[in-house]
Amino acid sequence: MCIGLPMQVVEPHDESARCLYRGQESWVDMMLVGPQPVGTWLLVFLDTAREVLSESKARQITDALEAMRLAMQGDNQIDHLFADLVGREPTLPDFLIS
Repeated sequence: MCIGLPMQVVEPHDESARCLYRGQESWVDMMLVGPQPVGTWLLVFLDTAREVLSESKARQITDALEAMRLAMQGDNQIDHLFADLVGREPTLPDFLIS
C-alpha cells in the first residue's frame, strides 16, 4: 500500500525539488505538477509529487497520518486530530436523498 505524504517545497530545481515532511528532507520529482515555488504544499507518493495542496488540506492529511500513527501505538485519544468530523452528523449525498 502506498500512502501519500504532504510535503512542502523548500528548494525548487528544474524538474525536482527538495521537500520536507516532519523534518525529513527528500528530493521529489516535479514532472507531474510542474515547477512550484518555495512554500508550496504537495501530495507526494514514492518521491513523486502528484498534486498541489492547499495548506489546510495538507494539515488535514498530516493530522490523519498522525492519528494513524497513534492508533497503531494503541492510543485512542485522536479526536482532536479530526476536529472537522467530530460532533458532525453524517449526511447522505444528494443523489441518495429521495
